[in-house]
Amino acid sequence: MKAVFFDLDNTLYSAACNLFGLIDVRINRYMHEVVGIPAESVDALRCHYWRQYGVTLRGLMEEHGTDPEDYLHYVHDIDVTSRLRPDPQLRRQLDAMPQRKFVFTNGTAEHAERVLGCLGVRDCFEALFDIRVSDYCPKPQLPPYQAVLRRTQVAATEALMVEDSADNLTPAGRLGMRTILVASHARRPPQADAVVASVHQVPALVAHWQRQLA
Repeated sequence: MKAVFFDLDNTLYSAACNLFGLIDVRINRYMHEVVGIPAESVDALRCHYWRQYGVTLRGLMEEHGTDPEDYLHYVHDIDVTSRLRPDPQLRRQLDAMPQRKFVFTNGTAEHAERVLGCLGVRDCFEALFDIRVSDYCPKPQLPPYQAVLRRTQVAATEALMVEDSADNLTPAGRLGMRTILVASHARRPPQADAVVASVHQVPALVAHWQRQLA
């Protein structure tokens, strides 16, 4: 295994931090105040966009002509320091992993920079890949996975995807990547080779797999 691709939100930090709750509020406000969607229709439309397009942004682009950069700047304009703190344990564990490490997120690189800076792990990662890597096409659609593998020149069979979303692991597995789901109290779904309760368990599991291959 030569490379590990980590999702960002609710993967590199606990979902209990509820950082996405802040983004969630901004998405609803954007849809109502900027796009002009009636407040009572926002929740139903978001569900529709998730089912149809994978993320709210793509639905707004396709059905309302929304400027993606305007949306991304608005919804990620949150104070990450209100929910996140440095994680020295995670830093030590990432530093000890010999594999190349990347962040692969449906958010923005700017948001990722703020989150990783707050966690104190930014320099543990070689590069960040955001929703722009494949023209705003989100996970779990296939093109962004192909794009990050192409950009890093890593073969799928030599890569690992770490995610909090089982759906986002499906394309990774189909391409030949190994997969780890970060989810508390979850049974292992067919998309995942393993399930861990915390990202802190990932390095030890990867080391175990490496020993088996040796």
